[in-house]
Order: sequence, then structure tokens, then C-alpha cells
Amino acid sequence: MGQWAGVILAAGAGERMRSRLSKTLHTVCGKEMIRYPVELLRQLGIDRVVVATSPANNPDVRGLLGDSVEYAVQPEPQGTGDALSQARGALANRVEHLLVLYGDTPLVRYDTVKQMTTSHLNHGAVMSMLVGSVPAVKDLGRVARDESGRITGIVEAADGEHEPDAPGEINGGVYCFSASWLWENLERIAPGRTGEKYITSLAAAGAAAGSGVIGVETQDPEELLGVNNRIQLAYVEGAMRRRIRDEWMLAGVSMTDPDSVFIDADVSIGQDTLLLPNTMLTGGTEIGARCEVGPGSVVRDSKIGDGCRVTASMLEGATLEDGVSVGPFSHLRPGAYLETGAHVGNFAEIKESRLGPGVMMGHFGYVGDASIGAEANLGAGMVTCNYDGESKHRTVIEANAFVGCDTMLVAPVKVGAGAATGAGAVVTTDVPPGRLAVGVPARISRPETTD
Repeated sequence: MGQWAGVILAAGAGERMRSRLSKTLHTVCGKEMIRYPVELLRQLGIDRVVVATSPANNPDVRGLLGDSVEYAVQPEPQGTGDALSQARGALANRVEHLLVLYGDTPLVRYDTVKQMTTSHLNHGAVMSMLVGSVPAVKDLGRVARDESGRITGIVEAADGEHEPDAPGEINGGVYCFSASWLWENLERIAPGRTGEKYITSLAAAGAAAGSGVIGVETQDPEELLGVNNRIQLAYVEGAMRRRIRDEWMLAGVSMTDPDSVFIDADVSIGQDTLLLPNTMLTGGTEIGARCEVGPGSVVRDSKIGDGCRVTASMLEGATLEDGVSVGPFSHLRPGAYLETGAHVGNFAEIKESRLGPGVMMGHFGYVGDASIGAEANLGAGMVTCNYDGESKHRTVIEANAFVGCDTMLVAPVKVGAGAATGAGAVVTTDVPPGRLAVGVPARISRPETTD
């Protein structure tokens, strides 16, 4: 779509959010609202994207999006028409058509906007808008039509005399424009009752001049909903979560109680995975095929391989290779890495540690800043004492080692391959391969001898 450019309007003050955070940086399903229209434009193949901001929120928006987009700053809050005019310097005479989105309407779908741009071109329209019928208009602008059904204008909620809760056809705040017509007419917009210049005034201008102004109706009125306060934010979040769950179930993921499952927008899930009730998958989590997650699991920014099971546990920044099982009631903190076939049972905590293939940690205990070799067995209550009050130190447990119940491994320390510790041992020095350490402090026992 090289003939197209996109403008995202994000200059609103967002006062009704009652927040120090810029409105469009509030998240919906783990993703900042402003990212939704940016990614939608990219998905449509639109390379030129300008985000209109205010002096107050420009640093925040720029800090999130960086140089992936261009910016236009609206010096004073004088309405959407004025905000759009700020993009003229970047885009005038360089594109044929403009697609305009709001930064606080994350529910707009790709298929809908694709249909809209196609309709705009096919009808040779100078202005196209996304419209829909909803049971209650509240603070949304109404579409006005004449007896023949042609659009004659849009009445903003602030300027209208209709009942705020009455049903009607509303304007969804997604527009396509012929760029040359837009720039010619944008400066002619007269201020409304509030003194602001509205983009919606262009509909009446186009209709009065006999130019082509069309409405493209959405089949899903929820697409039209924007966010002005935290109640609306929660409603939009709920709608997006339902959409995400439906998409994953259609893609082959099972959920026994979908309403209790929370999945963020950037999560990926493999086929035939089962999500049990009260499970949350957040951030950039990736889950493989044929897994079982939940009930009551929270997985954040973690990567889980195929055929894994995570029961009533919390994973943060953790990685599980294939065939790993965790829980119930365990906590894998950032840097936890479990290799193929490892098992962590109940009430275990792991951070910044790598457990080799087939490692068994059946119940209780803490593993921090450690490397655990293949097939090692970690007994109940074992702890790596990795912090001396000033610095963190590493523990190494080599392959096939057996760490007895309630063993304290005072780092830095190594337990050699095939070595063992007795129950309750406090290990302060390295245990050589194949030897046994017992006692407090632990001493190395003599090896068995044969005649």
C-alpha cells in the first residue's frame, strides 16, 4: 500500500483516566494501546506512519515507539482536526490516500480496515468512515443521513441534542481520505461549541460539495469503542480477552473454563495445549504443543516447550524445554532454565539456575545461582545458600549427584559427579566425585574399600 500513509491521533490529554501515565500507554491485554493501531497499519503494509502527540505525552510515546514511526506535535489541545493538520508537514504531497486511526481504539480489526480501504478506492471517495449501530451512543458521535441514506454529516456528542443513552448509528473514528482533498479542506473546519476543530466536520463539508463520503459498517460494534476512563478501559480489556481466547480455541487450544483464562495479546500457544481454569499467560510468553497449564498457573514472559505440565505454579522469565513438569505451588523466577525431562514438584523456588536433563526436585527447597547436572536428585528441603550478605555465589551440582534432604549448600561450592550428601548436611567445601559428605559442617567420608 505504497500510495497510503497512516496517521494515529494520540494528542488527547486523557484527563478522565486520572493517571500520571499517558492514556495511550495504558495497556489492554498486556500491550500499550498505542501499539495496536501502529501494528495494524504495519499489517496493512503501510510504511509511512505519523503519530500526533501533545508536548506532554510526546516523550512517553516516543520512548515506547522510538524511531519506528514519525511524530507530529499538537502545541495546544484544539481538537482532532487541528491534530491531524499537524501531520501535513510530514505527509503533504507525498501520498495519495490517508488512513487515520485513534490511539485509544484498540479493538479495530485488520479485516474491517482492509475492507474499508478497498471500498474507499473502489468508490473513488474523498472520505470514508467506519460506522456501526449500537444500543447506546453515550459520548460517541452520531452519523447523520438524508432521506436517500447518503451521509450528510456527523454530530459530535458534545454538540448534539439527542439523549446520550439513545440508540443510533455512530462514527467509529476510523477514516480514509483522499490526501489532496483533505489538505484542501482541513483548514476550513470551523470550531464547534467547545472551540475545538473536529475531523468529523469534514463529512458535512464533503457532502455539501457533492463529493463522495461513504460509511463502511462494521459487523462488530465493539470495534468502535474507545477508552476515555478506566471503566471503558476495563470493558475494552474484557472484549479483547474474549477475542483472544476465541482465536486460540479456533486455532486448536482447549480451555475448560474460558472466562477464567487470561491471555495477553503477544502470547503464542501450540496446538492441543490445554489451559485449565484461573490460568494467566502474560507478556511475551510462548507455549508449545500438547502442554497442560493450570489450574491456577501464572506464566509471564516465559518459554515452555512441547509436552510440558505447569500446575498451580508461577513462572517469570523462565524457560522449559520439552517434557518438563512443574508444580503444584512452585515459583520459577527469572533465569530459571529446565532442560528436557526435568521435574520440579511442589513448593520449590528456582532462580538464575539451569537444571539439566532428567533432574528431579520433587518437593520443597530453593535453587539459586546454580548449575545442576543431568539426572541429579535434589532431596526435600535442600537449599543453595547463594548470598553471603554482600555478594551472590554459584553452586555446581554435577551429573547423577544425590543431595540429601535438608542439605545446605553454602556457595561457592561444588558437588561432584555421582557424589552424595547426607540428610541435614551443611556443605561448605567441595565434595569430590563419587564421595559422600555428612554432618555439620559436612565432612567427606572415606570411600568404601574392598579386599
